[in-house]
Amino acid sequence: MNFFAVLLALLCEQLKPLRHGNAVHEAVIGWVRWTGRNFDAGREHHAGVVWCVTVLGPSLVIGALYVGVRHFSLVLALLVDVLILYFTLGFRQFSHYFTDIRAALERGDDLEARRLLSEWRHLDASELPRTELLRHVIEHSLLAAHRHVFGVFFWFIVLSTLGLGPAGAVLYRMGEFAGRYWAFKSRTLDAPTNERLMQLSRRMFSAIDYVPARLTATGFAIVGNFEEAVNGWRRDGSLWLHPNEGIILASAAGALGLQLGGAAPPGVTPDRSKTFESGVDLDATGAEGSTAGAEPMLGHLQSVVGLVWRSVVLWMLLLALLTLANLLG
Repeated sequence: MNFFAVLLALLCEQLKPLRHGNAVHEAVIGWVRWTGRNFDAGREHHAGVVWCVTVLGPSLVIGALYVGVRHFSLVLALLVDVLILYFTLGFRQFSHYFTDIRAALERGDDLEARRLLSEWRHLDASELPRTELLRHVIEHSLLAAHRHVFGVFFWFIVLSTLGLGPAGAVLYRMGEFAGRYWAFKSRTLDAPTNERLMQLSRRMFSAIDYVPARLTATGFAIVGNFEEAVNGWRRDGSLWLHPNEGIILASAAGALGLQLGGAAPPGVTPDRSKTFESGVDLDATGAEGSTAGAEPMLGHLQSVVGLVWRSVVLWMLLLALLTLANLLG
């Protein structure tokens, strides 16, 4: 049933994508704000309380709902799976930025492309040269594909196998969103934030994302240039501040033969300042430079799309084989 739930959710998401700023997204923002306001008094142990209520609370509720529905009807349980996956998994939740930036670059409107990238990542991209602009778009798109598709996919399968249905999808997306929201609030809005809560949310999501990140990197290696992807994984993963991000991007760079990273890496982590120009913390990473490969060009955007879709097909085929084996067994 997991295979059909993921397939139907992806199809629904392609046919009728969620609009930007939809009611569910606004409700999640409201929930994170409410938990932070009502459970965070600034003390050390409050950070754990807020994170558990914010992230684990909705996951447990969805898991309990699924168990109750499944007790009465497998068809209703499948519908719950599809509905939750529709809101948590899919390309169209971020791909409009990728598509619009690509269209702007194709017509030579670099200014509009920079504006869209700034709007997407909430950082200043106004001074980025075209090559760096392409590099950032590629890196952000790869990470967004991982966090909106492959990471959700993994945790959905894990907890669904344990009988909790889409609770894993909610766990992953809430963990990712909570960490991103509190970092955004501190960095971009200049709003006071419990530093312990921000740090805890990063550590918890890093733990949640540990296995999915490595599976995504493995998938990129399998469907791309395997040898170069593995070499890049080993050699260049430390170019980025956070290991999970570095592994994904280094593997993708090797798989595509692209030059990623460098002196102006993307503002993908909460450790960034308000501009893309500040560069990577070389003292923290112990690395410098970029991955081996060709400088990003406009045509590479299509290569990135192909790499991601081949990875989706790979994991869907594996899930289909597991489902078939389960049915025959």
